[in-house]
Formats: sequence, structure tokens, C-alpha cells
Amino acid sequence: MLGNTSFDDTAGGDGSNRRALILVENLSVPFDRRVWQECTTLRDAGWTVHVICPQGEKRDTEPEAEIDGVRIHRYPLRAATGGPAGYLREYGSALWHTVRLARKVGPVDVVHACNPPDLLFLPALWLKRRGARFVFDQHDLVPELYLSRFDRGEDLLYRAVCALERRTYRAADIVLATNESYRDVAMRRGGRRPEEVFVVRSAPAIERFQPVPPEPELKRGKPHLLCYLGVMGPQDGVDYALRALAKLRDEFGRTDWHAVFVGAGDAFDAMVELSRQLGLSEQVQFTGRIPDADLVRYLSTADVCLSPDPRNPLNDVSTMNKVLEYMAMGRAIVSFDLKEARVSAGDAAVYAPANDEAEFAKLITLLLDDPEKRAEMGEIGQERVSGPLSWRNSQASLLAAYAAACGDRTPVAAGKAVRTRKRPGR
Repeated sequence: MLGNTSFDDTAGGDGSNRRALILVENLSVPFDRRVWQECTTLRDAGWTVHVICPQGEKRDTEPEAEIDGVRIHRYPLRAATGGPAGYLREYGSALWHTVRLARKVGPVDVVHACNPPDLLFLPALWLKRRGARFVFDQHDLVPELYLSRFDRGEDLLYRAVCALERRTYRAADIVLATNESYRDVAMRRGGRRPEEVFVVRSAPAIERFQPVPPEPELKRGKPHLLCYLGVMGPQDGVDYALRALAKLRDEFGRTDWHAVFVGAGDAFDAMVELSRQLGLSEQVQFTGRIPDADLVRYLSTADVCLSPDPRNPLNDVSTMNKVLEYMAMGRAIVSFDLKEARVSAGDAAVYAPANDEAEFAKLITLLLDDPEKRAEMGEIGQERVSGPLSWRNSQASLLAAYAAACGDRTPVAAGKAVRTRKRPGR
């Protein structure tokens, strides 16, 4: 049920009477797919789940909603502009609204805070003093994000975000990491014991990514379609992809392709302008955010998908959602050679040396000329996403993390609970 629906905030979970509160600042829910999968996993395990998050601009706009049994409380938030002062305003507003809405939700057994930013430990500490356990869900390494996004070096603000990360690690009872690289950071830099850090990988919602028959008209009269899906921020490499496409045309003489870039972000306008400057406007299409049905149409028609994230301190150790989504759709991928890109995609991708746009273009050419190789890579990707990288495995890890946070009992299926060993003392 969706809408401005009132609900009883004191209701307990079915069969467990446990309550979880998930805090999110940088995306609305259920638009944040990872958070939504966590919500529904916990709901199915018998938890009553509340979420506090910002309102979206075009979707997730209701201040209060109950969707599929998950209770969502949203607040208005204006994204930061104008440098550090803008971020202070954004984060200050988000913290105030989070505490306000957490008071409304009332007592919870677990507070589950998702970064960025590494500031949600503050309301989490307030809830801990009222008996909650704190699960820190580390979506990003914020110090690496700062270095990669702003190119300011290890300045005063960098030291400040490092200090906030340390405080968050220290406050948490359990840490969720999106991959083994993040888990290593939590233990090495955060001082957490191995049994306190659980890898809960993000995984595509398979039901959202079901291929449909290709539509040749999406290729705009060209034999091949290239596709990029994802956020367009300063660290996401869309500029690398565009320069690689210019080399594909100018150095390899290939004009037999149309490219579509699906997504939005604070670098969107700059990327459209860069495309114009490179003379690519006739061959490159920017769609912005589009409905899932249209996204699936483009991916089902694409011959090659692009993952142009450059190597930097963040990207090398981060799992890219777009790579997993390309794999779910059975598409061949060109990526730069990043540590976690190889962990995710394996042989479902080919890898150019880090940040080498000419080699990136060369690999596109090789795949365009080898449909059998593309089909083989697509099958490998689908097998990986439905097997070792499936959300089923992440569900088990998430529920194990909640068991560790709760100490001795936690639901593992609706209406059922199992004994676990008590959490080691700290």
C-alpha cells in the first residue's frame, strides 16, 4: 500500500515483536535498492521495519507511507550546493529531521544506519542509550570518497571525515560491509574484530532485470548500441567514457554505433556539454532517469555496456551496482581494471588498463566484432548474479549480522527464531 497512510507506530513484528529502524540520508526509500532489499528481508524474517530517509524529488515524495509492510518516514532535504557550507546545511537539516522522526517511531531493538555521511552515529548513539543495538551499514568509504570526488588531498576536511568514520566504527555493535575490501578496512582502520564485520553484498533485484526482445530502433539506425547506466558524478567516469567514444570514432574509425547514457547526477550537465565539445552529440544520447521498463528495453538491446569508473582510492575497492545490473541482463562489459570490478564481473567483463581511454575504446571495438564472445560473457554474468553474487547469500549474512547484534535470539524466517552464540564482550 502506497500513499500518505497512517499506521500504528507501536505495533510489534509478526512472531518476533522486534523493531528495526533504518536511517538513510543520501537517497529516498524504496528508490535505494539495497536498503529496500534489506527492509524486505528483515520484514520477511518477522521484524517490524521503520525507515527514516529524505523525500525524493519525483518519486518517494510522501512524508509518510507504508509500502509492503515497511513503514517509511520521509523528510524534506535540499541537496548541498556551494561547497562545505552547503554540506553543513544539508547534514544539519538531515540530523535534525532524523532525530525528530526517531522520537516519533519510539523504542527500537536495532538502529541500522547507512552512510554516507558518517554522521548518523549521532542519532544512533541517542537510540543506543535507550537500549537499541547499532548496526553500521557502510555503503561508501567516506575518506576515499572525499579524496576521489574533491581532489583536495589530505587536508583539514579529510582529517575530519576520517575522525567521523572512526567515531562511527567505535559506536557500532556490528558493521555491514559491501565487499571484502570494505571488510578489511573496517578491521584494519576501524579496529573491528572479524566476528563483528559481515559482508552483505549489494545485488540486483532479478525481478527488475528481466530481458525483453531487443528493439533495433533504439540503435538510431546504427548496427550497434552501447549503454551506460548509473550515477553521473565527478568520480563516476562518464567523462572517460565519452573521451573513449571519441577515440573509438577518431582513432579506430568506428561510427557504426549509437550510445545511450542512462542516469543523472550533479555532473550530468557537464557531461552533456563535454559530449557536445567532442562532437558526439549525434551519436550519444542522454536520457536522464527513466522508468524501469525503458531501462530494460535499452539494456536488452545493448551490444556492449560501459563501466568507465576510473581507478581512484574509492573506485578500486568499491562494488559498482551497474556492473551487477549489466550482468543480470546478460550483457558484455568493458571496464577499467579495478580490484573489485574483477571480483564482481570475473570473465563477464574485459578490462582496460586503469584510466587508459584508448585501450577502453579498443576493447569496445573487439567486442563489437565478436558476437559469440559477447554472448559467452553475458551467460557468465547471469550465472554469477544468480549464484555466488545473488541476494540470497546476502540475506543470510544480513540475518546473521542481526543475530550477532541482538546477542542470543533473532528471527530467521517469518515467525521463527534460532539460538545463536552470545556476542563476545568488548
